[in-house]
Amino acid sequence: MTGDQAFRAKTNNERWPEMTYGGALSFLRRRYTRELEGVDLVVSGIPYDSATTYRAGCRLGPRAIREASVQLAELKAFPFGFDPFETLSVIDYGDCMINPHDAASVPAAIEAHAAHILASGAKMLSFGGDHFVAYPLLKAHAAKHGPIALIQFDAHCDTWEDHGGIDHGTMFGRAAAEGIIDVSRSTQIGLRTYNDSDHGFEILSAPWVHRHGIDAALEIITERAGDAPVYISFDVDGLDPAFAPGTGTPVTGGLASWQALELIRGLGGLDLVGMDVVEVSPPYDHAEITALAAATVAHDFLCLLAAKKGAKSIPVGRL
Repeated sequence: MTGDQAFRAKTNNERWPEMTYGGALSFLRRRYTRELEGVDLVVSGIPYDSATTYRAGCRLGPRAIREASVQLAELKAFPFGFDPFETLSVIDYGDCMINPHDAASVPAAIEAHAAHILASGAKMLSFGGDHFVAYPLLKAHAAKHGPIALIQFDAHCDTWEDHGGIDHGTMFGRAAAEGIIDVSRSTQIGLRTYNDSDHGFEILSAPWVHRHGIDAALEIITERAGDAPVYISFDVDGLDPAFAPGTGTPVTGGLASWQALELIRGLGGLDLVGMDVVEVSPPYDHAEITALAAATVAHDFLCLLAAKKGAKSIPVGRL
């Protein structure tokens, strides 16, 4: 079998040759289906960007991330050295249906979408959309797992004063106040904007990571999270604009893509229950730089889950 496995595959573990420049686009060429039985991980888009405060366009993010994933679907995963789909059952569920003309309905629609998927026993890998979508996603995860340890990659704290409504800069303060996340277990990484309070989070600013390195950051993150259920929220503006120009609120001095990937790859020992990758805005991207970074971060999270399920790494060369 060759080509268009996104809609021609009969099982979730099949992997065929595809033209990278052609064929139906799903994330990593996974099968499009809403059949959840036996599924380990559901990929889903949340194409909402009406909570942005500067440049819009990230409602097109899920589509761009899927398109940027084509080369990642060609070979065994680097640096893991395995085919994750031999071990992990992954589907592309498509996108959450949102009414952009009825803002009040959006949080409940996202939360219900997530709750339905999580009820099946599958985990979620969600593509935004702006960062507000993390709030209803976290609500659904906390309803299943209890208070969540949040690992947040971001240029911004997203804990500014909450005046109500739908805002992509206040939702983690709201989630902390509501007990959805356990800030004593949570870490923010890559921050380079100012807030008068840390709100109880451990903050590893981008300059701190640059100075102290990956291993020091991972030691703090993993020790703090401990055995709590961990949700990763990855805002691509956590990356420097040199590595992620296609985002709504770029801030200079951020993480390099290699730093972010090394940090993600170091989280495999935690109890990972879900992840979102948000704020990819294709109208401001160049040569898919941002979308490719987002797709690779998501791919590596998926590989961590495959390794947890038993996929054996066979590294080649000096890693």
